[in-house]
Amino acid sequence: MTESRIGRQTPTKSIVLPYIETRGQEAIDLYNGSGRTAQPWQELLIYDILAVNEDGLWVHTKFGEEIPRRNGKNEVVVIRELYGLTHEERILHTAHRTTTSTAASRRLYDRLVAAGYEEVIRVKRGTKYTKHFTYSKQVGLERIVLLGPGGGTVDFRTRSSKGGLGEGFDLLVIDEAQEYTDDQETALKYVVTDSKNPQTIFCGTPPTTVSVGTVFTKLRTAALQGESVNTGWAEWSVEEMTDPKDKNAWYETNPSLGTILTERAILDEVGSDPIDFNIQRLGLWLRYNQKSAISRREWEELQCKILPEMKGKLFVGIKFGHDGEYAAMSIAVKTADDRIFVEGIDCRSQRAGIDWILDFLTKATVESVAVDGANGQELLAGAMRQKKLKAPKMPTVKEIILANSAFSQALYEKSICHMGQPSMVQIVSNCEKRAIGSNGGYGFKSILDGARVELMDSMILAFWMCREKKPTRKQQIGY
Repeated sequence: MTESRIGRQTPTKSIVLPYIETRGQEAIDLYNGSGRTAQPWQELLIYDILAVNEDGLWVHTKFGEEIPRRNGKNEVVVIRELYGLTHEERILHTAHRTTTSTAASRRLYDRLVAAGYEEVIRVKRGTKYTKHFTYSKQVGLERIVLLGPGGGTVDFRTRSSKGGLGEGFDLLVIDEAQEYTDDQETALKYVVTDSKNPQTIFCGTPPTTVSVGTVFTKLRTAALQGESVNTGWAEWSVEEMTDPKDKNAWYETNPSLGTILTERAILDEVGSDPIDFNIQRLGLWLRYNQKSAISRREWEELQCKILPEMKGKLFVGIKFGHDGEYAAMSIAVKTADDRIFVEGIDCRSQRAGIDWILDFLTKATVESVAVDGANGQELLAGAMRQKKLKAPKMPTVKEIILANSAFSQALYEKSICHMGQPSMVQIVSNCEKRAIGSNGGYGFKSILDGARVELMDSMILAFWMCREKKPTRKQQIGY
């Protein structure tokens, strides 16, 4: 890399409470003594994190840092933990994945060794230790204990809804904070309650559409809206969807670009998913995340004033409710301006049978049909065969997750439209996300009595089928 330009060293957004004194320089000197040099943006965060009031207590009892990947945000945590180790702090470092917490323990171990501290395999009674430490390497239960002056400890754990209960710490680190859930917070937030000077550090990236965490987003919202207490926040982010090849945006949101991160490395990341790039590399915060409701205003912004011009055949989505009570059907179709128009056909009690569905399918010009719901899939498929209709697609769980994710992206991109059906407005504006599977997938559920989520599910199925359909290419033969 030949350019001398470096990324922005100050956050694009930050909330820092006023302070006069900080322990930051001491922490930076300790870290720099390990053979590495803290970058200006890392120094800035450490000054703010280790700011103290007139009583010697942390100004920020909570501090959140959001920085795109591979910029070195974990080094900020290392600096903070090195300081804590040398000041008798009990530290709990938690992560979403065991591999992440293990890597964090190794990272701290490497800095200690580089700073001149020596690992002791077996502590001998009566021996005086100065710059020594022990390192328990059991995967998932790593622990570093500083021997002699300072005498701090760091425990590394994978988060759960029960982790940390009954234990007491001075510093709680929430690594991969975008995956930090309400249940986990309920179990962990009290582990620092008994400390005379507690602090919690949140370290992560913006949540993707499949992230399961909610706490990080709520912390950010409260901080930026001035609704939090004793909380600091710093982020590097874009305000809206940005061209992935916009180099100015790269430098605005990646503080280590030009030092440890290169333009070439970022260019290699540019692919076919601009939303993922905007989240992971440019720090974009989507409005749609796990368990967040779609507002009435957001849905109505997609409403057409007049019926748009359609092109192509209809795609039909059918959902049989898991409780066996209702079945719903919706359609989707491409518009002339390359959006996808959606509309609900009906939602009826399953006691009404399936003739109404078959009647529509035999009369409409249908490209394909997707059916979800074990309570009616096979029955409808058999009836469609008897009517000599094309066999329906029965999506897998993976495909249902993909459909819901694609729908959320379409809301953000405004590539979906509708005519404002009251029944659809009611359910879409009164829903929240629910987890599907074990890998962060989600679907939707109703939060309003009487609003049938089956109608929304069928609409999403129809939308997904329409979106996935590739345009037919005419065969060209040359001689």
